Amino acid sequence: NCMPLCLYSSAASKKKKRKMGLYNFVPKKKPKVSKKPNVSLSSSNDELKCLCLSGLPEDKENMEADDMLEPPLCSCRIEAPKNQDVVTLAEGKCMAVESVDGKLSLCRKVILKQQMMRPSLRIPLLVLCEDHRAGMVKHQSCPGCGFFCRAGTFMECQPDGNISHRFHRSCASQIRGQVYCPHCGEEASHAKEVTIPKPDCAVPTAAVPAHKRDTALMEAKLDSVTVGGVIDPAKESLESVLNALEDGKYKKFKLPPKQLYFSAKRGELQRILHMLVEGVDPNLRMDSEKRKTSLHCAAEEGHKEICHILVQAGANLDMCDAEQRTPLMYACENNHLETVKYLLKAGASTGHKDMRGSTCLHLAARGGHTGVLQYFISMPSIDVNCKDDGGWAPLTWATENMNLEQVKMLISAGADVQIRDKEENVCLHWAAFSGCDKIAQLLLDKRSDLHAVNIHGDSPLHIAVRQNQLDCVMLFLSRGADVNLKNKDGETPLNCCSVNSKMWTILNTNKKLTDARRGRDSLRERLLCRDVSRGYEDVPVTCVNGMDHEPCPSNFKYVPENCFTSQVNIDENITHLQHCSCKDDCASSSCICGQLSMRCWYDKDGRLLKEFCRDDPPFLFECNHACSCWRTCRNRVIQNGLRVRLQVFRTERMGWGVRALQDIPEGTFVCEFAGEIISDGEANVRENDSYMFNLDNKVGEVYCIDAQFYGNVSRFMNHLCEPNLFPVRVFTKHQDMRFPRIALYASKAIQAGDELGFDYGDPYWQIKKKYFRCQCGSAKCRYSETVIPGQNHADSSVRALSDQTIAQVEHIQSANTAIAITQP
Repeated sequence: NCMPLCLYSSAASKKKKRKMGLYNFVPKKKPKVSKKPNVSLSSSNDELKCLCLSGLPEDKENMEADDMLEPPLCSCRIEAPKNQDVVTLAEGKCMAVESVDGKLSLCRKVILKQQMMRPSLRIPLLVLCEDHRAGMVKHQSCPGCGFFCRAGTFMECQPDGNISHRFHRSCASQIRGQVYCPHCGEEASHAKEVTIPKPDCAVPTAAVPAHKRDTALMEAKLDSVTVGGVIDPAKESLESVLNALEDGKYKKFKLPPKQLYFSAKRGELQRILHMLVEGVDPNLRMDSEKRKTSLHCAAEEGHKEICHILVQAGANLDMCDAEQRTPLMYACENNHLETVKYLLKAGASTGHKDMRGSTCLHLAARGGHTGVLQYFISMPSIDVNCKDDGGWAPLTWATENMNLEQVKMLISAGADVQIRDKEENVCLHWAAFSGCDKIAQLLLDKRSDLHAVNIHGDSPLHIAVRQNQLDCVMLFLSRGADVNLKNKDGETPLNCCSVNSKMWTILNTNKKLTDARRGRDSLRERLLCRDVSRGYEDVPVTCVNGMDHEPCPSNFKYVPENCFTSQVNIDENITHLQHCSCKDDCASSSCICGQLSMRCWYDKDGRLLKEFCRDDPPFLFECNHACSCWRTCRNRVIQNGLRVRLQVFRTERMGWGVRALQDIPEGTFVCEFAGEIISDGEANVRENDSYMFNLDNKVGEVYCIDAQFYGNVSRFMNHLCEPNLFPVRVFTKHQDMRFPRIALYASKAIQAGDELGFDYGDPYWQIKKKYFRCQCGSAKCRYSETVIPGQNHADSSVRALSDQTIAQVEHIQSANTAIAITQP
């Protein structure tokens, strides 16, 4: 119905169209109307051919019979008044049809002007978009058939040499055997046959609701989507469906609209397409089926081709049922991987949550569908640590379901083994509950906390004993689980099992051995604080001590970013910021912020590139709040805060230190050296300089960062002669060259459990070696008792700006930018 040249096959339909004003001429004889559309399907599977429509009111016999007729003239430049019936039929979309070597395609762009136009009186009135209106004025629409001739092979008549009159050879006017141009009536013997190549871009498809479709439009829609590469359904089955429609097999009876749902459930592809052509709404909800649509049902059953038909008919990909579930979620829950892939390619959202807060990732993990889970975590936009309403992450579900392969997969994708649910259970609690000692061992190897307790005070050992999971109990005891640990009810693991049972005997034996080693047990590593950052970091920073009785440090204030205790003027004027206008992820060389850093040094995972200079790092300018790019662009890393799991621990010889609780790839941002920014004069009067980091700014007064009273986790990092971190000066919120942020990046791959540290530099040791020597224990230690005093080595943390960095500063200052450097 939406294609202007597709006539009804019944007399009643013709009368209806004449009443609507679609035909403003009265033919001398009854026009020949085809009984059905002429569907042309390719014999190959390369593509479905567009529909070639027949059924135009042809009166050529009368024209040829009457030799006295004058050649008709076109009405391409005549604008008819608005006809509300035609506007309603068009549904606000362009009705132009493009003809390219016999293949037709409908425009369906949004119209801006509702006045009617047509190339001749034998063509129905059309509502056109601005592009096709301009083409109509230029005589680019054939008056004989009404199709636009803008690509392919057609005839051109140029009476004045300026504007070409385009028409098809078969549509030329013939009077007494002479051929005339249907536009101007001039003799067409001098008209030339021209061929214009088809544009490379895909032909736009018609976004027409299903209740306004006919068979021809449905076929053209399927063809355009398949050619566009959105999906690759079985084309043989689509061709068979279209052939069945042409045979009229399903046109003998009309099915109720609700039948669409049950046909989708049974996989009746031909019946579904027939019902859509008849006008059934693909978004019809079934109240008796939790308000599901046919697309929900097709996805639930894994019928990919039916999903494709419904989507192209206008089915909403993200419509939710009574349980707030989308079709994609049903495909995930029922392990239909191919259907999942299609729905995602078609544009389905992965961020929906159902009434329980579950996402597609939760449903795949809960059902044990490894293939679907693997496909999802390969997508960069998926959050593997998302929680449902119970605080359960996909890793929690996989652990409870004892799916070792999924647990490995999720951990390798960045799942946090320390993530807690609403009752403060970690994954190790659920491994103990399910009794899977292999998963429990894997979690312990990934530094999961064996002594973590939930809101009831139960440790994983309590849970394993209560569930009678002997293998997990033996594992936990071998790893040093505390058999004397009491929960909030005062119960130890020994109190959670029956007296004289096998479990009780094992625990009691372990308790006696533990009590016999009481002196050694007193120095067992104890959890002193669950989070020294007090919630200021997105990732908790725990503190443990297994060396002595020193309590958790409390003589400082934790600050996640640099702070001031005196008045300092920082140029934070947003109009002074150099900023980019990127529309991509800021990886291109045209990014202004990247140019200030000499290039964008981050890869897609937010890690420094291999070629980034570690010995003499340049300044990094990350995108700021004046930039046009998204908050998720790749040039925003340290402003996202702490992302890796760290732990403060008591070392054997160097006091407190920091170690990694997860594997850290090379180039990863670990943390920022944050503290109180003070002037050089203030630093000289402070007695303790052990926590100071020199900013080495060459503009104005010299400043440094002192983390003694205000600092973050980096204040506990020790000097390492073979460091695994290196500092880089970074600018984010401002570009005042006096106050860069100090970011610490991994200089090599770091394993879970490794201590983290950077090189304090030779100027530091030139003073400190008088009082103590380095205790890093490295074979290449440069400042130990055995090394010759006075050796000078390169300083990687507090060295002065190199020539390269000075040149970079001069380049930034000399450029015609908006950076305002405040002088003291």
